[in-house]
Amino acid sequence: MVNKPHAPRAGNKKKTHASAAALNEEDTSYIVFGNEKPKKPKPTNTEEPQASGSKTKTAAAGTNGAATEETKPEEKKPDPKILIGGPSWTGKLPMTLFNEHCQKQKWERVEYTVHRNGQGFTGGVIIKKKDPKTHALTILPPIMPPIDYNKERGTQETAIEARHFAAAYALFRVSNMKNIHMMLPPKYRDLWKGDFQDLKSEATASGQGYLYEADPFMAKKKHDEAMVAKEKAKVDKAKQKVEDKKLEVVSLDGQVQSKHVLKGWMRVPKVEMGLRTRREVERLIRQGGAWNPHGVVLTAVQRKAIVDDLSNIGFRRSHAEEASEICKDREECLDWLLIHVPEDDLPKWTLPDNYLAGVSLASGDMKREGRLKRLSAAGYSAELCADVLDSCNGDEARTAEILQARLLEQEAIPSTSSAASYEVWDEEQATLEAIFGERYTNHDRLCTITLELQTPSKQPIVLRARPPSDGYPSALPVLSVDADLPAYVKLSLLKKVLTVAKEEYSGEQMLFSIIDWLEQNISRVIENPGKLSEVASATAASTTELARPPRAKKQRRQPHPISWNSQSGVGQRLLDAWRSRQLTSDQQRMMKGRQGLPAWKLQDAIIRSVNDNQVTIISGETGSGKSTQSVQFILDDLLERGFGEQANLICTQPRRISALGLADRVADERCGRVGEEVGFAIRGESKQRQGVTKITFVTTGVLLRRLQTSGGSTDDVVRSLADVSHVFIDEVHERSLDTDFLLVLLRDVLKKRKDLKLVLMSATLDANTFENYFRASSTVGKVEIQGRTYPVHDIYLDEIVRMTGFGTVEPEDPTEPEIAPNDPHYHASGTSTPTTGAPSIGNALRAVGTRINYELIARTVEHIDHRLGDIEGGILIFLPGVAEIDQTLRALRSMSNLHALPLHASLQSSEQRKVFPRAPSGMRKVICATNVAETSITIEDVVAVIDTGRVKETSFDPANNMVKLAEVWASRAACKQRRGRAGRVRAGECYKLYTRSAEAKMAERPDPEIRRVPLEQLCLSVRAMGVSDVPAFLASALTPPESLAVAGALKLLTRMGALDSADLTALGRHLSMIPADLRCGKLMVYGAAFGCLEACLTIAAILTVKSPFVSPQPKREESKAARAAFGGGNGDLLCDLHAFEEWSSRRSAGEPTSITRRWCDENFLNHQTLMDISTNRTQYISSLQEIGFLPLSYRPNHPSAAEFNAHNTSEVLIRALVAGSFQPQLARIEFPDKKYAQASSGAVEIDPEARTIKFFNEENGRVFVHPSSTLFGAQTFPGNSVYMSYFTKMATSKVFIRDLTPFNVYSLLMFSGPVTIDPQGRGLLVDGWVRLRGWARIGVLVSRMRMMLDELLARKLEDPELGMGESEVVRAVRRMVELDGLDR
Repeated sequence: MVNKPHAPRAGNKKKTHASAAALNEEDTSYIVFGNEKPKKPKPTNTEEPQASGSKTKTAAAGTNGAATEETKPEEKKPDPKILIGGPSWTGKLPMTLFNEHCQKQKWERVEYTVHRNGQGFTGGVIIKKKDPKTHALTILPPIMPPIDYNKERGTQETAIEARHFAAAYALFRVSNMKNIHMMLPPKYRDLWKGDFQDLKSEATASGQGYLYEADPFMAKKKHDEAMVAKEKAKVDKAKQKVEDKKLEVVSLDGQVQSKHVLKGWMRVPKVEMGLRTRREVERLIRQGGAWNPHGVVLTAVQRKAIVDDLSNIGFRRSHAEEASEICKDREECLDWLLIHVPEDDLPKWTLPDNYLAGVSLASGDMKREGRLKRLSAAGYSAELCADVLDSCNGDEARTAEILQARLLEQEAIPSTSSAASYEVWDEEQATLEAIFGERYTNHDRLCTITLELQTPSKQPIVLRARPPSDGYPSALPVLSVDADLPAYVKLSLLKKVLTVAKEEYSGEQMLFSIIDWLEQNISRVIENPGKLSEVASATAASTTELARPPRAKKQRRQPHPISWNSQSGVGQRLLDAWRSRQLTSDQQRMMKGRQGLPAWKLQDAIIRSVNDNQVTIISGETGSGKSTQSVQFILDDLLERGFGEQANLICTQPRRISALGLADRVADERCGRVGEEVGFAIRGESKQRQGVTKITFVTTGVLLRRLQTSGGSTDDVVRSLADVSHVFIDEVHERSLDTDFLLVLLRDVLKKRKDLKLVLMSATLDANTFENYFRASSTVGKVEIQGRTYPVHDIYLDEIVRMTGFGTVEPEDPTEPEIAPNDPHYHASGTSTPTTGAPSIGNALRAVGTRINYELIARTVEHIDHRLGDIEGGILIFLPGVAEIDQTLRALRSMSNLHALPLHASLQSSEQRKVFPRAPSGMRKVICATNVAETSITIEDVVAVIDTGRVKETSFDPANNMVKLAEVWASRAACKQRRGRAGRVRAGECYKLYTRSAEAKMAERPDPEIRRVPLEQLCLSVRAMGVSDVPAFLASALTPPESLAVAGALKLLTRMGALDSADLTALGRHLSMIPADLRCGKLMVYGAAFGCLEACLTIAAILTVKSPFVSPQPKREESKAARAAFGGGNGDLLCDLHAFEEWSSRRSAGEPTSITRRWCDENFLNHQTLMDISTNRTQYISSLQEIGFLPLSYRPNHPSAAEFNAHNTSEVLIRALVAGSFQPQLARIEFPDKKYAQASSGAVEIDPEARTIKFFNEENGRVFVHPSSTLFGAQTFPGNSVYMSYFTKMATSKVFIRDLTPFNVYSLLMFSGPVTIDPQGRGLLVDGWVRLRGWARIGVLVSRMRMMLDELLARKLEDPELGMGESEVVRAVRRMVELDGLDR
């Protein structure tokens, strides 16, 4: 600051001189030049010096003032050092120290400010800093102590003291971390350690410690930045709070929860349903929704618990009570409420985000919106009002009348063009106006009356009335109640008052009586409005049918029980016919043949054991005659004892060919025709006559089906066998799943049918297992029959390659004499050991390889044929499957003298029978068979067997959860059975295409099938019989399965939709009858229902066989590209489907096979696999026809098949059905955050990189797409797909999935696991783990549509002719899947 001269003291006329040389900017206004003493004594109270800038008078006199003033001496001012530091202070003053500090820091010149208050002066310091580069000047706010401190302790007597005090404080602010207080005068030294230090502590405690930093400019900058950041954080926090508010969820108990409960739900797909779609679905459900289909009746305690629970989560108690009367459990009650309770009365947690009841987007037609608003104010559904108003061409009065008629469930009176008479109406209006005064208004004959009563929320209740079109008072007035009440309460009130008016006031003026009734009863109706169903017709755009009663079970025709009366006339006639037939030459010739069988010798023992015991076990080796003779022994005994009428013997066989062959053989031996005394029944074919056929050979599955469809309980199963006298089960040693299942059923039946006889026939002598199983409940007898076979020589692989010269071994000389049994080189097995050529045997065996060598088979057949020469006899070759049979037949084509025939279960019965007759003259019969030829059937002329040692055995592949026929080594017991086929008519040979060491490693006998296959199909079959406790039932099996396996099977059936809790669904009933893997069965059922049957049949066949594409190691990428070319990004299975369709169309067009094969090679397709797929398709069509799901006339590409294939080209639908059939094998697709690129049209979304897309399944967490999949590296997926179904899962370095099919949200909802509402209100849970954000009501609508679809399938069971494809339910489901729930 500029120093100013001090005001002159009184009487002093000397001029003062202002010093411009004040050192270090010290104030020199008090300095007095000269040593003159004042003439007057110094006053006791010195006058306070004036602050610089104040109004003062200066004693300036003339131009030469200095000389003039010297003559008037002035009083001497005090020295600043003395004033500030005291008389003894010789050091620097605070201002000097602070100014020096600023100079060292290269700050700008310091400015001091002084302010006068009532007590003295306070000072401040302003410091500045200039940026040396930008020359920007930074000025800090004045440095001064806090205001409160300044008032109390910082005020100084003089301005100079105020400035020095301010300088001392400023110096402390920037140097408090230094020990320089000793350089200050004593007064400021004490302030430094005392007050100033306290001020710093207070500032630090209040968050202003930055004021005491050494660099105030940097500290201020950081503080400002921190404040900006803090303000930004505050704004962000406010925004986040708003966002968090949006993310709040309401749980089912009504509690509002923070966003933290959404952890794991933020990135899941969101499910939405278009308005038109939702209205259509709600209409279908209200019209035909199946509630409590099984007729479950809740107890009073259960109902009360449900009502209390639902009331606690926000529903009206009356609503909950109504739901508990209709539904079977709490979950169904909740579904019913979410559909039927009007939206304005639903709990908050059930509504979607930002939902406002009754609010809709305004349209351009304001008049129409006004009419709709007035109509819906009465409580009618807005959708219903809009539909009726449009049908009435905007006539509001007519619309109101139709709505009222609908509420009363009456037909609306047709509108008439003649003018109605309003005389009575107008007369009553005048009366009402006089009565109600201001509470009454009338406009265009629409009168409005405000009632005296109010709603519970103290809002008015208004009654509006208009005259009817049919004349008043013969017809009811058109009324509406406008009040702040839920819609259904207003409608209930309206319906009740109209009902009273119709019954009591009809034909007279009634408005006053109506108002009076409302005044008296409105409170009661509000408190107890009645059932929702009473007004449901007016709350939706469709009428509501009453809940359907439980479907009555079809009454099955039960056979009549056996009456064991030996004196019946029928029995006597049958006995006479049998005796006379025994005298015929044909019968006597047959009898001679029968008497040569080992079983004949034990005829009496068998009869005696069967008559004396309830269970008989007959053990006999192949060829003993047990299968053909035992049933005849028992029948003949019954005939002789006069029980021919009661005789009804059923003999089960594991295979169709066995049943057919035995029926033919036994009918021949009894000199009859098949279908008369002896018959058969296999899947799709039957020859038997009620009351005439006494012996029926059936497959095990046929008898099981008879028991399964009996009704379910043990009594029903007993009644289904009421007319059966004896049950024979052949080949029980095979321990098939069906056989073990049948044994469990029959053991229970035997406890109640003591007259029923059970005969078990086994080819092995292991009867103890079965004896122990039945001994607890029945008497058990045993009969053992010795086999009658000729010697069979075993020839192993090493000898075969030597005999045939295969590989490097020279063939043996056919003229060389055979080695005699007493020769030292002859082995006990009947084979000789070569003495030469040993060094080359190893090479030959390596040439054979580990797979079936078809060239070796052909060379072996050629060798046998050459060895037999002119001797007749057939050759039987055992192969594992149909493909191997076909390949062997092709390998034998070069031998012109062979009559080669296939034999397997897939052949038609007529084709199978061709193996029994002898070969044409000059030809040798060669039969290429699967293991169906091991037992039961006898091909008489077989003299040589070639055994590959392989079998296709049913097994469970846990990698893809699929039942597969896997090629494995046969058991030693099975190989023994095969060997026995060569010694039935003469000594034979068995050529074993495996070594002795390989045979030693074979299992003794196969594990029971119940232990090595998944149990879903078995559990489903058990449940289809009506057995409620499936685990307990299976625990009583001969070899019980693991309890965990049973529990897992039942859980999977529930997830697949085959079971609903413990009840069998209609889908489950269909699947229980289809002889296929459950997933394939589900795919075919839905394919037929949704009009894409052919595509689903093909995919099911592909899954059963394998993909037709091959992938050679050197050309994997080319193969993958060829496969992808057929798919268009729709997944692996649709690629396979389109490839098969192209191949099939080429065949249908008559393209030569050579060209088709070349096309297959070019596209990496296996022609034989495509043929196998085609064969499987045909079998599946037959299966669907047999259960009545398809008409018997169904043929692909026939006009009659159009209904089943109308949507065969809808890839979205096919993908949905495939995904549904694979349930629960699905993975969730997690996409990265969206990114956008700027384009001329605006921001464009960029497809994510394939590596950023992740896949997650339930069991493994993250999984990876297998590189062989056509979707490997995909960046996008078709049709809003957010999930991926997979057929195969494999674990190597990672868990990979393959055979993929992408699908959308509604495919998941409609065809996957159960849909439940998350209890915390976050959305929907599908199958217990797949999360979806969405409205709870959508989940309920989807669940009910699934139940309606199942109801439709149930009706299909009862009416096989029912066409499902164009059902409203199927159309709605198909539309939701194809459009992902939207309206477009």
